[in-house]
Amino acid sequence: MKSWLCLGFIMILTGCSANDSRQKTAGALEASSKLAAAADLDQRLAKWQRVEMPFDSARLSPRERQLVGKLVEASQYLDDIYWRQSDPEALDLYKSLAGKTDLQDEKLRRFLMINGSRFDLLDENKPFVGTAPMPPGGGLYPQGLTRAEIEAYVKAHPDEKSAIYSPTSIIRREGDKPQTVPYHQAYRQFLEPAAQALREAAALSDEDQFAKFLRLRAKALLDDDYYPSDLAWLDLENPKLDVIMAPYETYLDGVLGVKGSYGAAVLVRNDAESRKLELYQKYVPAIQDALPLAPADRPSKRGHLTPLEVMDAPYRGGDLRHGYQAVADNLPNDPRIHQEKGTKKIFFKNFMDARVNTVILPLAQRLLRADQAAKVSGEGYMAGTVLHEISHGLGPAFARVGGKQVDIREALGPAYSGWEEAKADVVGMFGLKWLVNHGALPKERVEEYFSSYVAGIFRTVRYGTGEAHGRAEMMELNYLAEQKAVTRDPATGRYVIDYARMPEALATLAQKLLTVEATGDGAEADAWLAKYDQMPSELTAALQSAANVPVDVDPVFSFPDKVE
Repeated sequence: MKSWLCLGFIMILTGCSANDSRQKTAGALEASSKLAAAADLDQRLAKWQRVEMPFDSARLSPRERQLVGKLVEASQYLDDIYWRQSDPEALDLYKSLAGKTDLQDEKLRRFLMINGSRFDLLDENKPFVGTAPMPPGGGLYPQGLTRAEIEAYVKAHPDEKSAIYSPTSIIRREGDKPQTVPYHQAYRQFLEPAAQALREAAALSDEDQFAKFLRLRAKALLDDDYYPSDLAWLDLENPKLDVIMAPYETYLDGVLGVKGSYGAAVLVRNDAESRKLELYQKYVPAIQDALPLAPADRPSKRGHLTPLEVMDAPYRGGDLRHGYQAVADNLPNDPRIHQEKGTKKIFFKNFMDARVNTVILPLAQRLLRADQAAKVSGEGYMAGTVLHEISHGLGPAFARVGGKQVDIREALGPAYSGWEEAKADVVGMFGLKWLVNHGALPKERVEEYFSSYVAGIFRTVRYGTGEAHGRAEMMELNYLAEQKAVTRDPATGRYVIDYARMPEALATLAQKLLTVEATGDGAEADAWLAKYDQMPSELTAALQSAANVPVDVDPVFSFPDKVE
C-alpha cells in the first residue's frame, strides 16, 4: 500500500510491482518536466500580489518562539501531504524545478506553489502546464472512478459505506472494486514527524490546556480520531498561541464531497482586535432562533461555545497555503461537535488587511457607483466576515433523508462546498441585519455593511465557478440581480445596490439555502446552482475593466516552504 500511496494517483494501477511503479513514476516525472507551460504565465502571476507576512516575535518569549518554530515544522509536514492529495504530478514537477535558473522555470515553480497543482484556480481549473484535465478527486481517488460507481458499490455492500465515505480515507481501485486506506496509514511518513513536532511544542508551552490540546492533536494525526482534540481545542480560553492542524475542508473532493484535505495555520493572538468581537458572541443563540427555518431544523445554540479569535498567521500550510487565501475559518466541521459544543471562529488579521487593501477597496472603486463605493470599508467587510464564520455553525446540524439523520456533506455531495459557502454568506448578512434591527449594531452602518458585502462578491467571483467560494457568490449575485437588489447602470457600467430591497432578497435566499441543507436535497442544490452560477456577459466586461487589480494575495512568510 505504502509504495502506491507515496507515488500518487499516477500509479493507481492494478497488479503492478514496486519496480514497475518506480519505473513508471520516473517516466512520468521525465515527461512532466518536458510539458509545455502556458505562454502567459506573466499575466497569470500578475493576478496574485505578493504580500509579506512577517513573523513579529517581539511579544513572545524565547521559549514561545521555539514553540512557534515547532508548530511551523509540523505544518510543513502537512503541506507535504496536501500536495499528494491535490496533485502528485504537480509535486514531482515542482521538485524537479528546484534550483533552476531559467526565468520561465522560476515562474512556473511559483505558479505551481500558488495553486498547489497544475490547474489554474482562476481559469476554471484548466491546466496551465500540459493538457490533462483536472481529475475531480485529485490524489484521493483512482482516475476515472465516479460517484455513481461508488454509490452502486455501496448499495451492494452497505457494510463498507462508513469506510468509503470516511472523511479520512483515500480510495484506490483493486480489481473492479474500491478499497480504502485510512489517512494515518497512507501518509504516516509525514504524520509521524508532524506528531513528534507537536509533542515537542507541547513540552515548550507554559499553558497547560494548550499543551494538552497539542498532545491530543498529535495522537489524532496518528489515528484519525480528531474528536477528543477538537473538544480540547474549543476549551482553550483566549490562547496566546494557537494552531489549525487537521484534514478539515473538503474542497479537493469533487467525487463524493466528503474527503478532508490537510490544512495548517500557526496563530498568534491579537488581543485588541479579539476583544472587539465579544459583542457578537452573546447573540449567536438568538440569531439561530430567528432563522427562516422550521424549529426542528435549527437546534438551539444556547450553552454552546462560540470562541472568536483574531489572530495573525505567520505561517500556513496545506489547503490554507495554496489557492484561495482564506481570511477566516469556522472549525471544526464535525456536526457532532456543532451539536454538542459549538465551533471556533478564527480571523486571520494579516490576511484580512492584505485582502481589503489589495483587492476589495480597489475593486469597489472600479465597479460600484462612486457614492456606494465610498461606503466600503475594512470594518464593514470584517463585520460580514464575522457573521459568515458564525453562520457556518448555524442552521441544521444534519440533513433529514428518508427519516434518518445524514451528514449534510454526504447528502449534497460535490455541491456541498459551494452551497455551504453561500449559506454562510447569506445567513451571515441576514444575521447582521438582525443585529441592526435589535440595536446591537448601529442602523447608520447598514449601507456600509451591504456595500462591503457586494464588493466582496466582486472579488470572489473572479475565481470562477470552478472554486467553491466563486461558485457560491456568483449564484448570490445572480439571485440578487434577479430580485433587483443589485443592478447595473448601462450608462456608466457600474453596479448599484438597492439597500431597501436587500434585506428581503437575502432573507428569501437564506430560507432556500437552509431548507435544502435541512432536507438534504442534493438534486435541488445541483439544479439551483446550475441555474444561477453562470457569469453574465456584462459582469465579465465589468471585471475586465478591473483586470489590473489583483485577484488575491500570494503570501511570503518569514519561514521557508519545505516540500519533500
